[in-house]
Amino acid sequence: MRKYLAKIIGILVLICAISVSGAEKAADAPAIKVGAIFAITGRASYLGAPEAKTAEMLIEKINKEGGVNGHKIELLMKDSGGKPENAISLAKQLIDEENVLAIIGPSTSGETMQIKNICQESKTILLSCAAAEDIVNPVASYVFKVPQKDSDAVRHIYQVMKAKGIKRIGVITSNDGYGVAGGKQLANLAELAGITIAISEAYDTQETDLTGLLTKVKGQDVNAVVNWSIVPAQSLVARNMRQIGLDVPLFQSSGFGNIKYVQAGGEAANGTIFPCGRLLVADELPDNHPQKAVLIAYKKDYESRFKEDASTFGGHTYDALLVLTEAIKKAGSTDREKVRDAMENLKGVVGIAGVFNFSSKDHNGLDMNAYEKLTVKDGKFVIYKK
Repeated sequence: MRKYLAKIIGILVLICAISVSGAEKAADAPAIKVGAIFAITGRASYLGAPEAKTAEMLIEKINKEGGVNGHKIELLMKDSGGKPENAISLAKQLIDEENVLAIIGPSTSGETMQIKNICQESKTILLSCAAAEDIVNPVASYVFKVPQKDSDAVRHIYQVMKAKGIKRIGVITSNDGYGVAGGKQLANLAELAGITIAISEAYDTQETDLTGLLTKVKGQDVNAVVNWSIVPAQSLVARNMRQIGLDVPLFQSSGFGNIKYVQAGGEAANGTIFPCGRLLVADELPDNHPQKAVLIAYKKDYESRFKEDASTFGGHTYDALLVLTEAIKKAGSTDREKVRDAMENLKGVVGIAGVFNFSSKDHNGLDMNAYEKLTVKDGKFVIYKK
């Protein structure tokens, strides 16, 4: 009996030793440094603020659950103020001084395009939260983005126009990276869709009154107006159209996906049509929709913590961190090249923007199905129905 007990005690001691050793190894595992560049302040803060809050919430959750492959994540978050020159210096700092594995962000397309080559040349993974398709077209091996493609957004808009018999339109865009990229996609796809762009005008991102510009558009006898921007001025469009009697359908880009724009537009915003991710209408989705559980959980967590409506912009951070952590798990390593390779081969990753399926030729991983056509009804976002 004594020999038996001694044997049992010996086994238990060995198990405890192994457990302690494993715990010590996990505790000693170096943190994974991840950089983040968001427009937390400035005119693009409606993008960067929810992105930063989402990052804070998710990193806390990931680390509380033991990190990724035993490694905690150390997030080095920087505020660019939405300025490309700031994004450049911050990216260099994160790469050269902090040696981060990856950079999440920036918030805007203009900033992203300024640091794209910096990240590529340093072989630092970039997961942009900006929408312009030029970010990943042509493909750069270390550069990815998580918002849906702007060309697919244009296709959704033109589908609705075709169904409505709209053929002659006016286009207005902001003069930043996002606006320029969207304007290009609208022009490139118009002929194929049977659409004539009668007038295309750009406005400054600081603009506070678009009546003059819209009066020019009205003079072209258009059947609809498309505004493509991510700046607060997009909330002016509906109000200014009403003021000058431009009574035609208004289409917006996916950048309209923030209820604050509807509130700022007031009653005039009702009827606005735009393509967007499903976060804004998560409750309307059927229970068997592959994204519903993820969307509802994120929306609940964000709104209960920050006491404000969740926006699709915060969802971009969710997706960027999801893609990065899934790639690290798949790689079984924190080596940049191995994580990059794993990221490029991720399939079926269910996020806020859609279900991601990356490849060597597609560093966005989303198709037209990632968008839902939405409209504004009684001051709220609802699924658009013909």
